[in-house]
Amino acid sequence: MRHRDSPKDHLVVENYLVEGYLGYDKLGYDKSDGNMVINKTLVFSTRGSGHLIDITNHVNGVLAESGVHNGILTVFVVGSTAAITTLEYEPGLIKDMTELYDKLAPANKRYAHDETWGDANGFSHVRAALQGPSLTVPFEDDRLFLGTWQQIVLADFDHRPRSRSVVVNIIGE
Repeated sequence: MRHRDSPKDHLVVENYLVEGYLGYDKLGYDKSDGNMVINKTLVFSTRGSGHLIDITNHVNGVLAESGVHNGILTVFVVGSTAAITTLEYEPGLIKDMTELYDKLAPANKRYAHDETWGDANGFSHVRAALQGPSLTVPFEDDRLFLGTWQQIVLADFDHRPRSRSVVVNIIGE
């Protein structure tokens, strides 16, 4: 177990490994004006080095548990060497994306960031900055507006395995 502080109270998060998924904690909601705001943190174990993980089912699970039927949902990864995107999660495109990231920000290139911190992961920061840390998806009648072949994907660009926190923020009614 690990402990996290939230603005609302002290939380205990239980971590457990199921296909890269380590668990989640519910941070709370506000129904004061008829709208609800819900934040839930999902924790994933990654391999690093461009590991792409389809988190769509986990995000859909958060939405289903929320009791919110219409609104917007934002997925945000905590950390500057990871990103959130959508893509058709299949082996060919995963390979294509990995090759693209390698061309845009090669791991074997020297980056000024590496000299600043001595951690040799400047490429990870560049890749994550290009992709971005969040994604917002509208939903209606409990269904995300995602295309048939569109999945929500966590991309971990760091050069080592990590535990990644992904915050799902739901606003709606």
